[in-house]
Amino acid sequence: MAFAPATTTTSIAAAAAMALKPQCAGRQPMSRAARCRAAAALTAEGCASTSAIAAAPVAPRRGARRTPSVAGMWRQLQGCDDWEGLLGLDGPAPALRSEVARYGELVDACYKAFDLDRASRRYLNCKYGKERMLEEVGMAGAGYEVTKYIYAAPDVMTVPTMEASTSGRGRWIGYVAVSTDEMTRRLGRRDVLVSFRGTVTPAEWMANFMSSLEPARLDPCDPRPDVMVESGFLSLYTSADKTCRFGGAGSCREQLLREVSRLVDAHSSSSKKPGEEVSVTLAGHSMGSALALLLAYDLAELGLNRAAPVTVFSFGGPRVGNAAFKARCDELGVKALRVANVHDPITKLPGILLNEATTGVLRPWRASCYTHVGVELPLDYFSARAPAAVHDLGTYIALLKKPAAAAGAAGDGGGGGVVGKVLDFVGRQRAGALQWQYAALQMGGLVQPWG
Repeated sequence: MAFAPATTTTSIAAAAAMALKPQCAGRQPMSRAARCRAAAALTAEGCASTSAIAAAPVAPRRGARRTPSVAGMWRQLQGCDDWEGLLGLDGPAPALRSEVARYGELVDACYKAFDLDRASRRYLNCKYGKERMLEEVGMAGAGYEVTKYIYAAPDVMTVPTMEASTSGRGRWIGYVAVSTDEMTRRLGRRDVLVSFRGTVTPAEWMANFMSSLEPARLDPCDPRPDVMVESGFLSLYTSADKTCRFGGAGSCREQLLREVSRLVDAHSSSSKKPGEEVSVTLAGHSMGSALALLLAYDLAELGLNRAAPVTVFSFGGPRVGNAAFKARCDELGVKALRVANVHDPITKLPGILLNEATTGVLRPWRASCYTHVGVELPLDYFSARAPAAVHDLGTYIALLKKPAAAAGAAGDGGGGGVVGKVLDFVGRQRAGALQWQYAALQMGGLVQPWG
């Protein structure tokens, strides 16, 4: 369903509103073949395989081989055929590498804009107004207009050493944006983007510790108790802070369903650009990638992905749900590209012992184990001088943009993630010990006794 056109005249916004009530909307099941035929009828590119693109006649050019434009292959880049032909032994295709790095930088903007100064009146909020946020973090030419800020409220009990007053307090978790007209022409479609940051505050770390599985129950028509997700991530997604003074009305889920459906509905039915196509891209780092996957599943389960394909770009993301969750995501056509550093411990959690790779005498328990969703794009980086850099978003972006040269720079403590911010507050003589402590904290943040 992920790459099929709309099959109903009901507005997407109305469907989202219905999803938040105990009502059932009719579903029209569509086979994979039918989805591809429908997509092909909409555009010349359709869901053709990348081999067809490679075989297409290309005008000769001396000294260089022409790379297909993003607009000409956007469906493939968004995972229409699970990135077949774009992920080789030598790494991702240049067009895919560039697009994934671009989305990584849009996630990095969340870290740069998040206010962690307790003395600030905008503590736990974004430092800037949404009209100029991207410009303030050095991304004025990103090609997106931010339409809404998103807030989440971890419903957790803090330990005595943490400030209980902020445990259930709403905090800025990311933003929703839509591509400008110029960027839309480059991309070949109007792109609705949701960008999530990763774990930063103590309450969010406590949410990560909540590593038990719990039924998602996001579809009011069919709760599907066998589809289970990590309880901490589900809490972040569904809990609300009614006292939030920053305008985050409702839970993270309610805010997202309203805004994403509004934008998709507005641009899908635009009379000014009747031939314009729309995509929904969800990008996140660490905990943020878990929220992105939950949102993708939610949109697909509610049938809101019929008007626009939904794709997840996950950076250093943990496992989110069990085998039934993965199977349901696959059935619904959820497309997820997991960018994972092979040395990043967070990508192996929860479920470090029992997971999708479980075999032998433990195989009967595999159905209840944590399981990754989507296709993996592996990266390879480790530095003993900066062990925490294996999970830093800056490292991921550097490896995508300049695999050999830039990784070293990312590992030196910068890179737009949490490590660089922490090191600003300590002397360099303590940096080595601090980074090992931070790496240990990340490792412990999602560990559970038996995986």
